[in-house]
Amino acid sequence: MKTISAKLQVDRPVTEEVLGEAIERGRLRHKSALQATAVTFQDGCLTIRFEDGAGLLLPVKLFPEFDGFEAEDFAALTVGFSGTALCNEEKDLHVSIAGLISASKPLMNMAASVISSRNGRQSSAAKAEAARANGKKGGRPRKVEVVQ
Repeated sequence: MKTISAKLQVDRPVTEEVLGEAIERGRLRHKSALQATAVTFQDGCLTIRFEDGAGLLLPVKLFPEFDGFEAEDFAALTVGFSGTALCNEEKDLHVSIAGLISASKPLMNMAASVISSRNGRQSSAAKAEAARANGKKGGRPRKVEVVQ
């Protein structure tokens, strides 16, 4: 798993504008981020539940962060950082849920497939205009083979 160091933040005076920008960034981040609501441990696996009722089962043997954890340590795991991390305050452990998911190759392959499928259905304004223009001409132009 990748370790990320905190970036040095330059102090900025808090104005109404800066506060408004921060609130908007928070709203956007909350909408797009994972929003876990619960975590449980059973039979060597963590079950992470999300806002929409979906869940994810992760075997802890795949993650070195949990080496040395006992049953009571797993019972003390909580969801923190607005639903984006698993935390155990006694062990001073804060693990990104996205990081846990990204460590699983099958989950990443599935995520890539879902994202590719979703992105393939998206249409930009330019693509939509080109499709309308081609439709007025009778559809997509046929490819003309150039004989040399």
